[in-house]
Amino acid sequence: MSRSLKKGPYINERLIKKIQDLKPGDKTVINTWDRSCTITPQMVGFTIGVHNGKKHMPVYIVENMVGHKLGEFAHTRKFVSHGGKKAKEQSKG
Repeated sequence: MSRSLKKGPYINERLIKKIQDLKPGDKTVINTWDRSCTITPQMVGFTIGVHNGKKHMPVYIVENMVGHKLGEFAHTRKFVSHGGKKAKEQSKG
């Protein structure tokens, strides 16, 4: 379920303040645990370390990401593979 339009998007004010303090083109990674924060146009061009439950995943923000949530770009689960005889045969040949 999405957030109410009358409330507007959720944006972490501390994160925006840290981004505004940086110079454009700065390669510093800003770590955050706030996966539910909406990406704004002010964040474009910066790298944000989004926590995935284990470590911070560096996410470089581009124009197409505006309007999405930070958590969408730092996956929390890692797919290993399906097992069994068929999988072993397919990987060999």
